[in-house]
Amino acid sequence: MLICLSIFLLYHIGRYCGYFSVRYCHNFFAQSANGLLAARGFPAVPLLGVLLPVGISFYTFQAIGYTVDVYRGSVSAEQRFWRYLLFISFFPQLVAGPIERSGNILPQLQLPARFSYERAKSGLVLMLWGYIQKMVVADRLALLADTVYAQGGALGGWATAAATVLFCFELYCDFSSYTDIARGAARILGVELMENFHSPFLSQSVAEFWRNWHISLSSFFRDYLYIPLGGSRRGLARTCVNTMVVFLCSGLWHGAAWTFVAWGLLHGLYLVCGRLTLPLRKRLYTALRVPYGCLPARLWRTAWTFALVAFSMIFFRAGGMDAALSMVRSLLRPGAFPDREAVLAWGMDGPDLLLSAVCVAAVVLCDVLRRRWGSLSARLLQKPLAVQWAVLLAGVLTVAIFGMYGEGYVEKPFIYFQF
Repeated sequence: MLICLSIFLLYHIGRYCGYFSVRYCHNFFAQSANGLLAARGFPAVPLLGVLLPVGISFYTFQAIGYTVDVYRGSVSAEQRFWRYLLFISFFPQLVAGPIERSGNILPQLQLPARFSYERAKSGLVLMLWGYIQKMVVADRLALLADTVYAQGGALGGWATAAATVLFCFELYCDFSSYTDIARGAARILGVELMENFHSPFLSQSVAEFWRNWHISLSSFFRDYLYIPLGGSRRGLARTCVNTMVVFLCSGLWHGAAWTFVAWGLLHGLYLVCGRLTLPLRKRLYTALRVPYGCLPARLWRTAWTFALVAFSMIFFRAGGMDAALSMVRSLLRPGAFPDREAVLAWGMDGPDLLLSAVCVAAVVLCDVLRRRWGSLSARLLQKPLAVQWAVLLAGVLTVAIFGMYGEGYVEKPFIYFQF
């Protein structure tokens, strides 16, 4: 019986993954081989032009999670097919997550649907914050990041550093905004989706960063790949290998390209080195008589973690390995500090540069307050009605005045739509 169930599980996982994995793997290896073939005069291997639905990697993982949970006995198999379809294709989080668990969503779908004014108000506040992050912050930061990365390091190291830092916040606000809009829309409908981000750029280690960044994906790989491989239970060497395997898969999940492989392996290497050097670093703090939990030490660890994450984002953002390596080389020769004219050539005018700095500071401040107080939207809804309306009106005006839209502007889709 157990063998039959195992075969059934493998069949379904293979069916879920097979369609887009074949295309991903074929095109990945074909593109890698074509450069060598062209250098030797051989014809190129044709790429598969199969179209994939938007968000296929998200709901494929959701379906895999459900199948494995049923196999493990963590949840009961859903008897009503329409409810299972609703779980897999629930529209707010269909195309860019979060990757939900059946144990969270299916019980909520079984409850009677009742409209709640308080829940609707909370959902609308969350959606408004999502629109602010996307239209005011992320799309504005993209002006500089897109311009600099399009030049492949030609604008110099200072431009690369600035563009990479802004891209980190662009990606965070872009992805977090979609998640907040999805969570807000689902909350209005009576369904509570999981939180996908928790102030990730305040993390003091890369391990903590991954507990706070794209939580639904990192927890998926933890529960369905890392732990089944043995997790950290089978010795240090096996733990390091398991970590590298997980982050290699995480890179390939984002795209079949060497840049994503490098990005994933970098994060795996960060975690392995962090685990191996932790005792040494703690002894160093003791030798220097610096308390491990003091504010300067925490600020240093936060800044160092952000620097490591930002460096890896060069590979995430660059259009190819050649462009990524060119950007890295530009960091090694930054040259003289740029003057005003050079900075304005990076894709932003003076007002946008100032507003971008304000936006980044506001995002960091909101994350600090969220760590201290918890949900800011829940805290707002506890204030007097006049305060609530004042804040909401300010949010709407912020989008209307500072949002990136209108004639002459080409709107940017959410970055994670491509995955």
